[in-house]
Amino acid sequence: MKHLIACLAIATLVAAAGCKKDATPEATATHAAATADSGGSLKGDFGPPQGKPIEAILTSPPHVPPPTGRDYPAKVIVELDVVEKEMEISEGVTYTFWTFGGTVPGSFIRVRQGDTVQFHLRNMPDSKMPHNIDLHGVTGPGGGAASSFTAPGHVTRFTFKALNAGLFVYHCATAPVGMHIANGMYGLILVEPPAGMPPVDKEYYVMQGDFYTSGKYREKGHQDFDMQKGIDENPTYVLFNGSEGALTGDKALTANTGENVRLYVGNGGPNLVSSFHVIGEIFDKVWFEGGTRFNENVQTTLIPAGGAAIMDFHLEVPGSYVLVDHSIFRAFNKGALAILKADGAERPDIYSGKEVDAMYIGDRAAPNLAAVSTAAKAQQSGDLTVEEQVEAGKALFAGTCSTCHQPSGEGMPGVFPPLAKSDYIAANPKRVPEVILHGMQGPVKVNGQDYNSIMPPMSQLTDDEVANISTYVLNTWGNPGGRVTKADAAEIRKVKPANASEGH
Repeated sequence: MKHLIACLAIATLVAAAGCKKDATPEATATHAAATADSGGSLKGDFGPPQGKPIEAILTSPPHVPPPTGRDYPAKVIVELDVVEKEMEISEGVTYTFWTFGGTVPGSFIRVRQGDTVQFHLRNMPDSKMPHNIDLHGVTGPGGGAASSFTAPGHVTRFTFKALNAGLFVYHCATAPVGMHIANGMYGLILVEPPAGMPPVDKEYYVMQGDFYTSGKYREKGHQDFDMQKGIDENPTYVLFNGSEGALTGDKALTANTGENVRLYVGNGGPNLVSSFHVIGEIFDKVWFEGGTRFNENVQTTLIPAGGAAIMDFHLEVPGSYVLVDHSIFRAFNKGALAILKADGAERPDIYSGKEVDAMYIGDRAAPNLAAVSTAAKAQQSGDLTVEEQVEAGKALFAGTCSTCHQPSGEGMPGVFPPLAKSDYIAANPKRVPEVILHGMQGPVKVNGQDYNSIMPPMSQLTDDEVANISTYVLNTWGNPGGRVTKADAAEIRKVKPANASEGH
């Protein structure tokens, strides 16, 4: 034992003095043994780049580049563009994002431990702001930020050695840093270990971020960044891959039963920690914090702001698996929800239940909410029709109201009153938006039947959403027709009726 300690001390002193040529073979071997299992930056292939330079394959989310497939270090050239662009953050809601590669999150970068990476950052000429990049996988002050400050219309270049294996966040670090990150400037770089990652059937790229808009959640039209909300850490949206519905409906992730799936999950922040969970699955392995160690049989894993994790699981049962931040209001009221659809034969020996209800997944089970976008654009141009309101309201009703009142509007006998052919609605059509906004409690008679349940207020809905749902109800299931406007909903919101519900 004393001999080992002495050897370690000698190796450390020799390395510190820069006199490796004078190190004894015994000391060198002991130092190598001490670092071999450390997971540190000395564990890898760090010779000079071999072969011709390689152009990195970059992919847009949720796609992941193929494995490097190399057993030697190479010079890898990464070219990444900064693009400022207006995109939808939710149906009918636009936001000016600042991006790496034109997407939120930015392009996925995949290299091998020991690679020498030559990084080119180009800021588009029509950008309004200078930008840079801080890669958490870079060893050096600022992670590359000081070397990559790039004005609009310019390009910068720097080089780094990928010393540590792992999954690392990158982000813009130009002041004000929080604003640049909050506008979508983040992504992931995977530095494979020398032996590569264990093979799987499907790999996907998912990244959470919190967004701070001037308007409320799902308020239609263009929304600006709200600095005070960011400082207060009070996000309007918490999203996977930059927009509500980015990974749902016809854009859901896909796999087959019997396959092994790997998720590379990052958290751009800038503020919130993610409690990442896949409803109905258990992670077989989680490489926590994106490092080289993994845990097994994990239900939910914490991913800090500016952190990442890798998770593997095997699909046994077909159906829709919901990815959420299990700080659960973020999932169902701020947008942190995605879907993985697994196809395959039923496995009643493992699970005898039915497919996840659309009512549970909400409006995101549908292929898309295009009708909501159409109605929002028509309203902005001043030519919104009743038919457009009905179509938008139908999509919103599915995720907001159908659990209790049923897709048919029939309600639940003795529990929830029917909306179909309702004499209660016919007597006063304005009751529909009033009950949506303020809820209702106490006894009520509908179509000759007595009810005494509680309808919680849906005050989180915007005025145009209330108007569209109300118009859909009024024009469906034999109800009297008519329309409710955004202005009507705004006025009704101001006055709370005597039988309003407190939500419990």
